[in-house]
Order: sequence, then structure tokens, then C-alpha cells
Amino acid sequence: MSEGQDDKKLTLGHGTLQLKKTVDTGQVRQSLSHGRGKQVVVERKRKRILTTDSPQQPEKPAEKPAPVKPAPEPVAEHLTSDEKAVRARALEEAHKLFHEEEARRAEEEARRSEAEKRAAAERALREAEQEAPPPVIEDTPPPVVELEPQPLPPAKPAKPAERRAITEEEGLKGRKRSQAPARTPGGRKGEPRRRSGKLTVTQALGAGGEERQRSLASYRRAKEKQRAAHQKALRETPHKIVREVVVPETITVQELANRMAERATAVIKALMKMDVMATVNQSIDADTAELVVAEFGHKLKRISEADVEVGFLGPEDNPEDLRPRPPVVTIMGHVDHGKTSLLDALRETDVASGEAGGITQHIGAYQVTLHSGDKITFLDTPGHEAFTAMRSRGARVTDIVVLVVAANDGIMPQTREAIDHARAAKVPIIVAINKIDKTGADPDRVRQELLQHEVIVEKMGGDVLDVEVSALKKTNLDKLGEAIVMQAELLELKANPDRPAEGAVVEARLERGRGAVATLLVQRGTIQVGDILVAGAEWGRVRALLNDRGQQIKQVGPSEPVEVLGLSGTPLAGDSFAVVEDEGRAREVTEYRQRQLKMSHKPTARASLEAMLGKLKEAKTNELPVVIKTDAGGSSEAIVGALEKLSTDEVAVRVLHAAAGGINESDVTLAKASQAPIIGFNVRASAKARQLAEREGVELRYYSVIYDLIDDIKAALSGMLAPEMRETMLGNAEVREVFSIGKAGKAAGCIVTDGVVRRGARVRLLRDDVVIHEGELSSLRRFKDEVKEVKAGTECGIALEKYNDIKVGDVIEAFEVEEVARTL
Repeated sequence: MSEGQDDKKLTLGHGTLQLKKTVDTGQVRQSLSHGRGKQVVVERKRKRILTTDSPQQPEKPAEKPAPVKPAPEPVAEHLTSDEKAVRARALEEAHKLFHEEEARRAEEEARRSEAEKRAAAERALREAEQEAPPPVIEDTPPPVVELEPQPLPPAKPAKPAERRAITEEEGLKGRKRSQAPARTPGGRKGEPRRRSGKLTVTQALGAGGEERQRSLASYRRAKEKQRAAHQKALRETPHKIVREVVVPETITVQELANRMAERATAVIKALMKMDVMATVNQSIDADTAELVVAEFGHKLKRISEADVEVGFLGPEDNPEDLRPRPPVVTIMGHVDHGKTSLLDALRETDVASGEAGGITQHIGAYQVTLHSGDKITFLDTPGHEAFTAMRSRGARVTDIVVLVVAANDGIMPQTREAIDHARAAKVPIIVAINKIDKTGADPDRVRQELLQHEVIVEKMGGDVLDVEVSALKKTNLDKLGEAIVMQAELLELKANPDRPAEGAVVEARLERGRGAVATLLVQRGTIQVGDILVAGAEWGRVRALLNDRGQQIKQVGPSEPVEVLGLSGTPLAGDSFAVVEDEGRAREVTEYRQRQLKMSHKPTARASLEAMLGKLKEAKTNELPVVIKTDAGGSSEAIVGALEKLSTDEVAVRVLHAAAGGINESDVTLAKASQAPIIGFNVRASAKARQLAEREGVELRYYSVIYDLIDDIKAALSGMLAPEMRETMLGNAEVREVFSIGKAGKAAGCIVTDGVVRRGARVRLLRDDVVIHEGELSSLRRFKDEVKEVKAGTECGIALEKYNDIKVGDVIEAFEVEEVARTL
């Protein structure tokens, strides 16, 4: 068979698709020995490869043939449509085989590259572990003894007999390893050489004079085991932390446990060992707390709890930092003497019209600018006697007291109280004689009456300024302003505005939508929006500042009144306030003050006998429980004080809750539990509270004038008083004869000496002017007839109920008892 025949390809000829066979057969002659020969049939199989028309390249036996992308052959114009379709399918299959082969080769290359990278990483890790020293784990006590690896003996040269032949392949591998940098199994310089290669049985048994070296894995396991044992020991016996425990004069069990970082139950057990039975909320003294702290192994630091307020108010100001400030003037006087009307005339506003009943119910603070440009801060205090405490607070924060006296009324009880408050506060007084335009006004009579209270005006030879004014006609108001400014110049009033603000709380109340609103009077320093303020037992960040006309301002200086929004609660009127540096300081001070308030409300323990007598007395006392809600804190305090004055040994008012703000559901729930009415002073109940009160049957009583409130409570207490038993003498009868009336007992023949004896009246039997029996008449007869009464000088028969020991000469005294209602 010729070579040309062997290379025939798939062709299309004569218009018919023909496929050549892939197996070619032929005959060759095989030469044998001795000149012999033999014909042998030979078959040759060929691989069908689709190629282009270019001549076929010979295959390389050493390399795998790469897939060749088949090129499209020129389409003969003489091919039919079926032949073209067959040819297209053949080309499509060739393309598919080509792409599958390309994808397979790319995947193999990626796997080979990934395997090489993984092998290189593992090789680098093994080299780093052999070169790096064993890790040292540093632990806190107990100390750990480090284990050093034993050095290996020097390697012995191999004997010639033990050397084995190196094949050509191993030589090639050795040459490749020689090209890599040499590694030292011993690690760093100076460290013992580590074993490399596989561990044989001989080396493991220590034969051949070699000593087995500890592996790195064994060293790590030992260190992990040692560290686990150390941590277990720490858990079983934890290290005791000694703390310095700050203990005030009294401290609760829970707070003491918190400061020691101990469990409250453990502290209670320690107290029980000391025979002290206390719960977590009970307080213990400093001596007991000291024993508990020593029991737990801590250090004690005893302090006074009041030390928390040390430095709350800043130091005194330097004289060079002081600047003049407006005077603070308090208007005082009797009810309806024209205090608020006088202030209205100065402010050119009508404040009195907004007050219920025409009287002032709480303190108002205002600032007035005179025509001369001078500023004066006024405090308008109520004149009713129930507000005595509020007036005393006003006198404490004031510089000058303007005593308003009506020219037609003269000195009244509250006028005398105002004089006493001003003297107690050691402030000068200016007398404003008001209502000089009224008929019957006599200013000289007022000056004469003031002499009785040691208030001597200038016209009477004293040093007290007096001005005759008329608030209605606005007469001499400028003279009153000049007198106040003159008095302020004599006092030389100064303050330092360049420091944190300090002052006093004039009034505080709760308002819907605004929260706690406190009226403050700044005495020194400046308060700004955003400052952290502590007022009494409440604190907060100032959200807004409003002046006396309701305008928002950014800051307030000395002697200026201001309304502050942002406090957490309503402080008490008269409390001091100050601006502090941070919230932590504010919480510390307010928590201390709240604890002091709680302790002050607790009843003090009395001796056992006194306690027993007190309980017996309280058992006979009728109490009227009430819940009081007012528009301002000062009004609440004044009402509670007035109601306490109404209490007696028999009846008393028990205030369950008194606060500023509207009536809510919790107030109704409290009143329902104690069957108490709710008194609202210038406040109203919310819709939900009103519905709940109607459903629970709780009485809501609203007042706007304090007189009406006190009168109603007084009437209620009077109704609770036990009625008075009044005894009325009717007459006396002298026993002249004693008769036996059978089973009914005895009857006395008597003559009425004076008065009258009525049937059914109560009687006393007197013998030698000594009462031996008191009871009732069972029968009153005239002759044999029952009569209603027997008058003086008339004989009658008297029988006593359930009593027969009657003798001649005894006197029977008849009387009646009637109940009379009592009043306070």
C-alpha cells in the first residue's frame, strides 16, 4: 500500500458523500532464517482528525496533541442542501469538542496552580516552625517552670556499607533541592539542633547512643495542660480584691453591699451572725457597717453624709468683682390692703384681675423699670394668715420690705406678722400708707399705731421712710420708687455676675405641656440656657428661661426673677438653688437631699410607755383623710399648714398626699383606697381621672379661695365630733314611805319638793347626799293612776327600774340628758 493511499482524507467527490475506512490492510514479506520467507497480513488503524486543506503536520510522540480549532472549508457551490446541513453539523460538533477541550485544560491548570500554592504555603509554615523558638506562655502566679528541649548528639557519618546507590531520578531531585536555600533544623543560632526526617524504631528506642528529643507538639500540649490547671485553681480560689468602702453615718444594706461589690444576701447573713435582723432596704449605723466591712476584708472610710454638700455653694466673691445690682423688694401687709393693686400700678398691668376672689394665692416675682431707669425687683406675697411661711421666705430673700397699710383700716393682725418677719430677716422697712383717697382715711392714725410696734417713721422722729400713696389714683408712686432707690443706695447692694448662678426658689408648680416650672430669684452669678441646675432635692438641665412677662431670654443676672423649665420635679418654695458643673454632681447632691427628706418624714421612736399611751389616744381619734392637689407648691404647703391647725385631740385631718399639679388617675386610686375626698385648689381633674372618680365614687371638690376650703373642712371635722351630752335638772322628790308591791318589788311614797318629776326621766337616788343609784323611772303614779308628770308640792308614788333598796329619807333626783352638736 502506498503512502499516498495512507493519507487519504474525508472528501466529497462525484456529488456523493463517501467515508473512507479507518483500517488499512496490506501484506508484507517476513524474512526468516536460512533464506526462508513468509507473507504476513498487516492492518493499520488511523485516528480520524478533521483538519484544514493545509498539509498535515507529523505528530510528536512525546507531547500530547493540542486541539486545533477547525477552520471553515470553502463551501462548494455544487453541494446540495442536505450535504450542506451535514457539513454544518460536523463543523458544529468540531467546535464543541474544541471548547470542551479548552475548558478542561484551563481547569487542570487552575488545580495545578492551586496545589502548587498550597504546597508552597505548607513548606513555608514548616520552615517557620523549625526556625522559630518554642512559644513561651506568660502567666500570672503561680510561676511556671519553663521546659528547655534537650540538645541532640552530633550526627554520626554514615558508613560506606550503609550508603545506597543513588538513582538518576534521585540525583535530579537532589540537584533541585540543592538550588533552594539551606535550612538549619536547630532554629536560631546557639539553640540545640532539632531532629529532621522520619523517626525510625531505632531512634525511638534510643539505640545507637542517640537520645530522643521532645517534639514541639508535646511541648505545646504540656503548656496547655499547665495553663488549664492554673486557671482552674484561680476559679476555685479567686483573688480577693480589697476595696476602700466609704460609709456615712447611716447606710442601707443594699447600698453597703453595692459599695463592697458583694451579694446582698451575703451581707444579710453576716448581719444575722451579729444578731442584727435587717432587710436590704433597712438602714444600719456606721458602727455596724464597720463590723460588716471588716468581716468581708475591706477597708473602711467613715465620712459624714453631709460632706456631699461641701462646696455646693461657691466661695465668697472678691470685692473687686462685685457690681451694683437692683434691690429686691417684698410687698407685705394685711389682706385687701392693696398690695397687688399697688404693684399693678407700678407695673402698669392688671395682675389682681387674674386672682380668684381678688386675693393673691401664690408668690409673684416681677421687675419694674422706673422712669429714672432704675430697676426694682418686687416679690408680691399673699396677705392671708395661711401664707405665713411663704411671707417668711419672702423676707429671707429680700433686701427691703414695703409694708402696705390701708389708711382707713390701720394696723391689722397680718400687718403685725409682716413687721415681725421683717425684723427677723433684719431688713429695712418702708411704710406705704395706701388708700389715702378713701373716706375716713387717716394716715396720722396709722403712724400712731405703728409706734406701738416700735416702727417710728420720719415724721414721728424715727428713721423709717413712709409714703402716702393711692394705688387706685396712682398718687405718689414716683415718691415710693424714689424712697426704694434711696434706701437701696444706703445698703450698697452688689453682686458678682461672672460666676455660676445661686439663689432661692420663690415658687414651683406643675403645668401641662411644660412640666415643672420654678420661679427663681438669682442672688449672685448668671444662669444660662443649658446649665445644670440643682434646686432643693430636684435637678435638671435648663431648657428655657422666661422673664416676668413670659418672654424667652438667654441668660439672667443677679436680682432678676425668672421662670425655669427643665427640672425633674417641683422643689419647695424657699429652697436654695445653684448651678453645678456636671450631672454626676447634681445626682449626688439631690440623692442625699431626698434621703434626708425621707428620714425627716419618718416618726421618731418613743419609749414603750409613751408609745402605748399614744396608741390608746390615737385609737379614739377620728381622722379625716384628704388628698390635696394645688396649682403651686407654696399653696399646697399653706393649705396643709392651715388644716393641721384645725386638728384636735378628738378629730384630725390626715393629708394622704399633697402636691402641685392636676388631679390624675393615681390620685383617685389613692383616695379610693382610703375613702378620702380629693380637694383641688385652682386645678381640675383630667377626663380619665374624672371618669374613674365617678365610677369609684370618689368625691372631687374644687376651690379657688382658701377661705371656702378651710370652712368646709372645719364643718366636716365638726360633724365628726362626738355630740355633747347636756344634763337638765327637772326636780327632786323626798321619800316619805316605802311600800311592797308584790313581785314588782318596792315603791316609794314621795312628795315633790321642787321642780317636776316626769315619767321616763332619768333619776338618781341620793342617801345622805351620796349617789347610790342612777337609773330610770319604771312607774309614776298619782293615787292609782299613771301620770306623765308630778309638780312640786304634790304627793306621788315612784318605782325605780330594777332597784328596790329604797329607804325613808332618801331623795330622788330627776333629770334629762340631751345631745348638743359640737363645733370646732
